[in-house]
Amino acid sequence: MSGGIHLHGLSEPERVAPTPRQLPADVRGFVNRTAELRELDAVLAGHDAPVCVIAGTAGAGKTSLALRWAHRARDRFPDGQLYVNLRGYDPGRPVTAREALDRFLVSLGVPAASVPPDQDAAAALYRSLLADRQVLVVLDNAATVAQVRPLLPGSAGCLVIVTSRSRLSGLAVRDGARRLTLGTLPEPEAVALLRAVTADHRSADDPAELAELARLCAQLPLALRIAAERAASLPHLGLDDLIADLRDESALWDVLSVGDEEESDAVRTVFAWSYRALPEPAARLFRRLGLHPGPEFGLHAAAALAELTTARARQLLDTLVGAHLVEQTAPDRYQFHDLLRAYATDQAQQEESPAQRQDALRRVLDWYLHTADAAQQWLSPAEARLPLDPPADGVQPLTFADHNAAADWAERDRTNLLHAVGAAAAAGLDRPTWQLAAALFNAPAPSAPGADWIPAGRLGLAAADRLQDRSAKALLLIDLGIAHTRVNRLDAAEAHHRDALALFRELGDRGNEAHALNLLGLGHLRRRQLDEAAAHFDQAIATFRQLGETHWETTVLANLAGTHHHAGRPEPARAAAEQVLAAHRASGDRRAEGNALRLLGEILREQGDLVGALAAARDAVEIALALRNHRLEAFWLITLGDSQQAVGQYAEALDSYHRSAVLYRRLGDRSREALAWHGAGQTKLHLDRPDEAAAFFRRAATTHHELGDPWHESRSLDGLAHALHGLDTEAARRHWTAALALLAGYRDPRAVRQRERIERALAS
Repeated sequence: MSGGIHLHGLSEPERVAPTPRQLPADVRGFVNRTAELRELDAVLAGHDAPVCVIAGTAGAGKTSLALRWAHRARDRFPDGQLYVNLRGYDPGRPVTAREALDRFLVSLGVPAASVPPDQDAAAALYRSLLADRQVLVVLDNAATVAQVRPLLPGSAGCLVIVTSRSRLSGLAVRDGARRLTLGTLPEPEAVALLRAVTADHRSADDPAELAELARLCAQLPLALRIAAERAASLPHLGLDDLIADLRDESALWDVLSVGDEEESDAVRTVFAWSYRALPEPAARLFRRLGLHPGPEFGLHAAAALAELTTARARQLLDTLVGAHLVEQTAPDRYQFHDLLRAYATDQAQQEESPAQRQDALRRVLDWYLHTADAAQQWLSPAEARLPLDPPADGVQPLTFADHNAAADWAERDRTNLLHAVGAAAAAGLDRPTWQLAAALFNAPAPSAPGADWIPAGRLGLAAADRLQDRSAKALLLIDLGIAHTRVNRLDAAEAHHRDALALFRELGDRGNEAHALNLLGLGHLRRRQLDEAAAHFDQAIATFRQLGETHWETTVLANLAGTHHHAGRPEPARAAAEQVLAAHRASGDRRAEGNALRLLGEILREQGDLVGALAAARDAVEIALALRNHRLEAFWLITLGDSQQAVGQYAEALDSYHRSAVLYRRLGDRSREALAWHGAGQTKLHLDRPDEAAAFFRRAATTHHELGDPWHESRSLDGLAHALHGLDTEAARRHWTAALALLAGYRDPRAVRQRERIERALAS
């Protein structure tokens, strides 16, 4: 994700407060803009206007003015300040309101895994967290009203400052925003800015020449700062010579210009002036960074892109930072101003040959591909590695010392990996496109929503299809099927897995054929088509056994055990689960061990071994936490909640269900989120709070109905009927009758027992 979000002074009761961070304070060389500051004070006095738009041309100093005022007004907002760069005019993809909400909520103390996946729900949570607070929100570099409006708190104590090159008139009409339009700096302030940067290096400059330099920069702060930095770096060169150089560069730009407005031409002229003053190695790095898939990048990716060692890349990046051409955001992390990124890309187009540009892009894509492959060894160790060629010369992918290091990198560079898939596809690089998509799937960021990867997977599938690479196509169909399952698109998932199965059979790839059969079985299990699920699992087990794939045979045996458990056959389920647990413990597969513990915990609870069930569920959740796997944690927390409920630990059970529900909401799995709400409803019944229980059951039943899941809808309707039985007998009977009708198609022992219980309730 590009665009930093910074927090100062915010905390959340009963949460771990995030590390306080100041708003961006890089206002070096900022002059007072006294008149504008006074006007901004007047506009914002008393919060009469909840929103202020600072509009102006590129490089006019909108951000600096907003941040200057924010620092001055810090005491007026005791609960903190939030900042995001929305990158509305970046050459790449702007930061969406959805993405900004995610980061704001994390800054406000919401765990990343608990952020709602739905934008409206996330915005509602954001507004509720700010409802009783006094917070200043700075939305920098917005392009459209749609980027801004979901980020407006709407509370009296909060104030929003928006900076934009656009007037954003819709905010004034609908949201009561006031507008302050920035022009260029008055000449005295422009000269003062130049002096502020150069004073320690060249104190004897003539005021008239400084004024001429300011005019050549169109008196725009961004251009002035870059020009001043250039002048400060050449203290022994006369200012008249520097001005002559800048005039020459301006003439060159006039030849290249396509008739943009005067201020923008001045900014580009100063960029060119500063760029051409760079040593050639730094200039080459600058323009090649314009080819990077995203505006934010790390040291090692930059080194790969420019075919440099990391030590040399760091030196050259320091040069670019010193020239104000690149901003350093964290140790070994950097980003472009959007105008500078556009300029760098333009220079790469002009000065690098098509072959050089493609080589540079290939190197950075290769770096992301092989680094993701290295992360997979920790994040998805049981999955087969991709058949990759060795890294290109000059490409040194990262390696990871442990699981946490790999997970941290996957989290940090997830957005760049998504951009990399798109960049490869746009460049017509089909093999890197499908490989990057597959590598990204196998090295998932812990907090990535389930739907995030699907567009990249589609690009990869199309690339594999163009290559007529049936193996690659089948692998991506498998991944797309899993991704669609995670967001409850079960029809699409089944279609992808059936297509993959057909391809693997054509290829004679029996191992992957068995994987496809297993995944089809899991799809049937999710729909509670138990006979079909068991048949697919039996076929997969037989194939893996013939191939000597003991690990995968055992993995599918766990799924078959789950099928027996769902059908209400505890004896074969327990025998298989204990066999699976022993095998996975012996092999050291912690993820598979956790799944076996989760299943065994459910079986033991139903058999009356409540102590053993609770211990197994706790062990499973601890494994998920150690693996930082939010999906497993969410699923296994439901089992833990069920076990806690069974032993009377109701407060603990409610906490487990809540944690599971918010994780699943973040991941986009509505079906399993509803299972957590069902558990909460059961717990509220035990606590004799029927109204609260009914609310949870209604929520769960509605979701299951919308998803076309009759089994779980019937269970939640049964719970709702129990909750209402003492409050509204007729309503309870209606819900039991509806639940009974939904169970008509099920014939397994558990379903039979469930029908008999409901029939007894209706008869009483």
